[in-house]
Amino acid sequence: MSQLSTGASQQTLIATFRPIFERIAAGAVARERDRALPHEPITWLKEAGFGALRIPRDKGSWGVSLPQLFGLLSELAEADANLPQALRGHFAFVEDRLNQPDSAERDRWFGRFVEGDLVGNGWTEIGPVALGDVNTRVTPLERGWSLSGEKFYSTGTLFADWIDVFARRNDTQGDVIALVSTHQPSVQREDDWDGFGQRLTGSGTTRFNEAFVEQAHLFDFADRFRYQTSFYQHVLLASLAGIGRAVARDATQGVRARSRMYSHGNASVSRQDAQVLQVVGEISSLAFAVEATLLRATHSLQEAYEAHTSDDETLLTECNVLAEAEAGQAQVMASELVPRAATLLFNALGASDTRLSKALDRHWRNARTLASHNPVIYKARDVGNWRVNGVPPTSVWQIGNAREPERHGARA
Repeated sequence: MSQLSTGASQQTLIATFRPIFERIAAGAVARERDRALPHEPITWLKEAGFGALRIPRDKGSWGVSLPQLFGLLSELAEADANLPQALRGHFAFVEDRLNQPDSAERDRWFGRFVEGDLVGNGWTEIGPVALGDVNTRVTPLERGWSLSGEKFYSTGTLFADWIDVFARRNDTQGDVIALVSTHQPSVQREDDWDGFGQRLTGSGTTRFNEAFVEQAHLFDFADRFRYQTSFYQHVLLASLAGIGRAVARDATQGVRARSRMYSHGNASVSRQDAQVLQVVGEISSLAFAVEATLLRATHSLQEAYEAHTSDDETLLTECNVLAEAEAGQAQVMASELVPRAATLLFNALGASDTRLSKALDRHWRNARTLASHNPVIYKARDVGNWRVNGVPPTSVWQIGNAREPERHGARA
């Protein structure tokens, strides 16, 4: 059995990746203003081995723990909040491979990740798909599978070498995950994501027109790693925490550099105005609280990962329920506090800081967009139901068009 990924040198990680994050941050405003997809920053991360962070050391990479991974993702989000979400599908598929038994096929995937291959996401469908159904289908061929369908919210696919596609088999009607190479003309990717936030995540439409899937690249969905829902949520949490850090940074730098002052202010310069300083302190505290909450939640996620080799079903259930519950509690807090911090930012600055050239509005737009994923109202309900009634939080769910209720004849 290969080593578990339980940690790497924090100093080495910081020395390797923080300079890259700084380069990414330097171009973030221009990319936002020009709607320029971050292909170059993605390349920098690939070349540095960022996509292989979780691969164990005995398999040729870093072997970072989940607290370390999400700490780095929050730093990356501070530089550009689009990038962690663009890599969300990739890190989830890496995690799924980590949770599988040792095999030559798993080692081949590890080798691809170490070489820099990235995985995008293709799970969600819009349009005429009923709740619980999936229109994307795989059909068996003599030496593989044929994949046809259309996905939206296909985050990260524009930067990916592979796409993790949720589909249904035409022969058995079983739900599966198909890993399809993007390097074939039958896979079409469009940059048509039109959300008001997270504009550069590559989350548009992907079409599969009888795309080829290798025989070994089809996996039963039931075998997916057990803490996947909380893992996906942690990427969004890290993105929100990074936005909070960016808001605190921009508030601090903006107040420090501001020369204009109101006649009815409390000092001759903004950086000495007690009320303005209070706002900056509130923003900093909100960002600190979200980051601390994220860090706390990552430890239960790491415990769920380390427990996956156990045969103790009671332990596995306890670890996974706790990871899901703590991710939900963290989401409730982050979804409230980070948009609030992004709004308070403008109390510390002035009307001139609303100019498009500064793109400071991106912080609120991005935070609000991230907070709209996996409805937070249901997370809060699940946490309450878990605390009061001991009901485990929802860990697998679907979205689609509601089915029409059965209509019964009117009573006489």
